[in-house]
Amino acid sequence: MRKVLYLGLLAAFILSACQQSRSVAGAKQDDAKNVGGQQFGAPITSAGAITYDELLSKNIQAPTTLKVKGRVSEVCQAKGCWMNIVSDKDQQASTMKVRFKDYAFFMPKDISGREVIVEGEASVQVISVDDLRHYAEDAGKSQEEINAITQPRRELTFLASGVILLDK
Repeated sequence: MRKVLYLGLLAAFILSACQQSRSVAGAKQDDAKNVGGQQFGAPITSAGAITYDELLSKNIQAPTTLKVKGRVSEVCQAKGCWMNIVSDKDQQASTMKVRFKDYAFFMPKDISGREVIVEGEASVQVISVDDLRHYAEDAGKSQEEINAITQPRRELTFLASGVILLDK
């Protein structure tokens, strides 16, 4: 009798935990729909997101976890394994390379000009000439443009755990 009672309680607990887990994930998916978007990677919400221009004004020096809303200027045309975010206000501002944590998800290749919300870690890194050339090749740049890359570059980068691609 005790075993039956114990198994019944265990089953109820497991079902309850699963239901709560679905509710949290469903709430995050609903948030993506509420802001008019599609989720990629870990489920995230739009709450607390700052604009890319606000991030630029923060002058990030150490890795910082946050959410950023920005406009996509370019996407890896090989796999969709990275994207660049640009400023809406300052055309001279540098782009931010967004890669995806653990290479766990990719973005559609045709989202240039669209807005996204990314959650993850922003940091400043020195990007090697080899990596810069690789990114240029992935972006479909000409061989002349690729060969013109001769110096490493210090860039603001972002490692995203989740992305909301906002509707047009």
